[in-house]
Amino acid sequence: MSRRCLIRAKGQGYHRDAETPRSLRATMGRAARIEIRQAFSTLHPLPSILRRLSVSAVGLVAFLTPACRQDMHDQPKYQPLEASDFFADGRASRPLPSGTVARGHLNDDEHLYSGKSGKSFAETLPFPVSPALLVRGQERFNIFCSPCHGRLGDGEGMVVRRGFRHPPSFHIERLRQAPVGYYFDVITNGFGSMQDYSAQVPVKDRWAIVAYVRALQLSQHATLGDVPEDARKQLKK
Repeated sequence: MSRRCLIRAKGQGYHRDAETPRSLRATMGRAARIEIRQAFSTLHPLPSILRRLSVSAVGLVAFLTPACRQDMHDQPKYQPLEASDFFADGRASRPLPSGTVARGHLNDDEHLYSGKSGKSFAETLPFPVSPALLVRGQERFNIFCSPCHGRLGDGEGMVVRRGFRHPPSFHIERLRQAPVGYYFDVITNGFGSMQDYSAQVPVKDRWAIVAYVRALQLSQHATLGDVPEDARKQLKK
């Protein structure tokens, strides 16, 4: 029969003859094509089973995924100060153990961190003064202090010229005689209408500013005897 040339025996199944002319396949009747499809589905059932399983698996995943979703805004955690039945005191936020110190915040050097020695303001800096320290102090002073106190420390800063309250000059006798610990304390805790700068200026930079304030005070009241010998010739020019 002419229809038999469309399939060949191969092992226990059949496969389509790729060399069969398309015009010959077109002459087949509908019953013959159905017969061939039934033969293929009987001899090769595995691909259709896999297709059904893959479709079922995809459907199952799509069904379960929304059920397992947990958004970031719905995390299984306690909020600050939230109540909890787990602890005896009913608080979710636990108190810190006695003596706990945050890393890097031991602050056991009273002179360095408070500017005091006992109950009095310190008379000296907690470390030696160097040119690098004064340069750092000048930089920090110009950024944080000069808007009110002026570049010379005379209280003629730019915001004062525009109506802000006039601070005292660093060059008055009272402030010239004030210990360095006093300046450190004012920078740390504020004074009068001046806010504190403990958040903006680290501890060592506060001391650098204090050292530079002392240099400013000296510069406005220096004598020729305070100038080194090798620099006096430059003043005479």
